[in-house]
Amino acid sequence: MNMGDYKVIRNEIIQKTIEYYKTRFEEQNFIPGKSKINYAGRVFDSKELINAVEASLDFWLTEGRFSEEFASKIGDFLGIEYVLLTNSGSSANLLAFSALTSEKLGEKRLKTGDEVISVAAAFPATVTPIIQYGLVPVFIDVEIPTYNIDINMMRKAITKKTRCIFIAHTLGNPFNIDSVILMAKEHDLWVIEDNCDAFGSSYNGKKTGAFGHLSTLSFYPAHHITTGEGGAICTNDQQLAQIVRAFRDWGRDCYCAGGENNTCGKRFSQQFGDLPLGFDHKYVYSEIGYNLKMTDIQAAIGAAQIDKLAGFCTLRKENFKEWTRIFSKYTDYFILPKATESADPAWFAFIVTLKENIPFTRDEITQFLNNNLIETRNLFAGNVTKQPGFINRKWRIADNLENTDYIMNNTFFLGTYPGLKKEMFNFAEIILDEFIQSKRK
Repeated sequence: MNMGDYKVIRNEIIQKTIEYYKTRFEEQNFIPGKSKINYAGRVFDSKELINAVEASLDFWLTEGRFSEEFASKIGDFLGIEYVLLTNSGSSANLLAFSALTSEKLGEKRLKTGDEVISVAAAFPATVTPIIQYGLVPVFIDVEIPTYNIDINMMRKAITKKTRCIFIAHTLGNPFNIDSVILMAKEHDLWVIEDNCDAFGSSYNGKKTGAFGHLSTLSFYPAHHITTGEGGAICTNDQQLAQIVRAFRDWGRDCYCAGGENNTCGKRFSQQFGDLPLGFDHKYVYSEIGYNLKMTDIQAAIGAAQIDKLAGFCTLRKENFKEWTRIFSKYTDYFILPKATESADPAWFAFIVTLKENIPFTRDEITQFLNNNLIETRNLFAGNVTKQPGFINRKWRIADNLENTDYIMNNTFFLGTYPGLKKEMFNFAEIILDEFIQSKRK
């Protein structure tokens, strides 16, 4: 069998993949009261399946051509020079934080006992690396209705021990980046920008994920695009990029791509640690690292997904407006979300908080919605300091967490993902009206 025969078979497989997509994943009609309205989900077409099949047929299982394509597209979208793919958004956060502990950074590196600005109304993966490396999270309260860090409280919380700011753009709504970056410059602090829920959001016309020393992305199915599991670390700093790569790739000092050798031209001529002169650079380990790489099959799916990102973000904004229209009828009961000044969020979700002294609780309304197949979620960990795994850990509360505690008990969110349809919103509006009327009697 010659190469031409392989190509014929490959083309046949791709054509069958397109047919399979049309047969297996054809869009189902929404049936009110019987079809679930998810808070998130995968949105894809035959291109993702084709790419995944192509990568499988290549059988280049680690980083390969699709990884290069996907990383390049992310960099182009964000205006970022270095993008390193990883196996999850949580791993991206771990690697970004790990990089700042490297001895290669000299006196600027993060050390045990240093303090890191954080928030307790967060997803745990933004906090856990701080604790895992023996540093101290300093929890700042958030504001309602932006659900982002309280800038005034943050300003007062910075001490001589503060070395880093590690916070997320909550549910796609950018935090006050101008103030955060200004404080970071004034106090010579590192900034890690958790952009996992905000891929496609903008602040002053610039994409989030392009402001911090490092930023992170997640491609879990709930996020703006998906590879199933997957994430990325982004930076414009060449040294940080090389350190992140080392931590991601077993701690290895060599930065050759998979299948490459001697990119630096000095593979057998350098001195490292107490190793013999000329020890093979591919087997020199300069960090205590991990193996947290993405596979090329995952990257192949991402390379197709990211072409849809701009359209997905537009739909998220439109879906956010639909929820706003529905809930605006009941502002006596609900605090509606508000975009940060100068921000244009590609909303991850529509978040609402119950007002005080109303005739129902958060659990009552979310149970009613879920009983009618309308999915809801609380704002992640609520107050992370009250989570079992965080009790008796070393952390500091800057002032108070009054809003965080209120959110823990009174806040929930609904989906804005691109799979939502007009008839779903119409049904959800009927269900919300029914619930409110039952509580007004």
